[in-house]
Amino acid sequence: MAKNKLRKFAENDGFWNLIQPTREEVQKGIPLRGKWGREFFKNDHPIILELGCGKGDYTIGLAKRNPENNYIGIDLKGARLHTGAKEGVESDLRNVGFIRTQIELLENLFAPGEISEIWITFPDPQIKYRRMKHRLTSPNFLDMYQRIVKPGGVVHLKCDSEFLHGYTHGIVQLRGHEVLEAYHDIYHQFKTRDHILFEIKTFYEQMWLAQGKAITYLKFKL
Repeated sequence: MAKNKLRKFAENDGFWNLIQPTREEVQKGIPLRGKWGREFFKNDHPIILELGCGKGDYTIGLAKRNPENNYIGIDLKGARLHTGAKEGVESDLRNVGFIRTQIELLENLFAPGEISEIWITFPDPQIKYRRMKHRLTSPNFLDMYQRIVKPGGVVHLKCDSEFLHGYTHGIVQLRGHEVLEAYHDIYHQFKTRDHILFEIKTFYEQMWLAQGKAITYLKFKL
């Protein structure tokens, strides 16, 4: 294993804002489940998740812009999470945290109705049919989100995949959820750049834009 990655893993252990339970611990239900506001953030503000957060660009960006909300980024890659967790500590952002675990274990992390919103930014579209169950907007995942999100909670999907955008739009409508916004190319369809969608650009968004790919956005209510 590269020395740089080992260094990041060692530093991760010292970040107060990064929770790294084992899969077995999560499956049993972590102590913070249902108590994130009271015991981790020390307030009753809305909690918003970023799933597959990578380096935490959106988690950190949203937390800086909206101190009235709490944000949690979830990813399995510790070396990636290191970037966001370190920035959160160095910036003393008390409204942001990170969890290193699998997204399919969300219900073991959060109690019903504990989450207000979910952001999914540039996930793997899992185009092959046999990978359909791994799409973060597949029916099983949407059902899981609905169980942890407050009634009427919102999900944001921002990605470079027209395939995933169309798939998600269709699944959302078939399941009777309300589509609030849908754009196939935000940089051409939005008349203004005064929007959170343009204020934060992840590493992947910058890469896709440089390649001339369209960035899609879907916002729907559970």
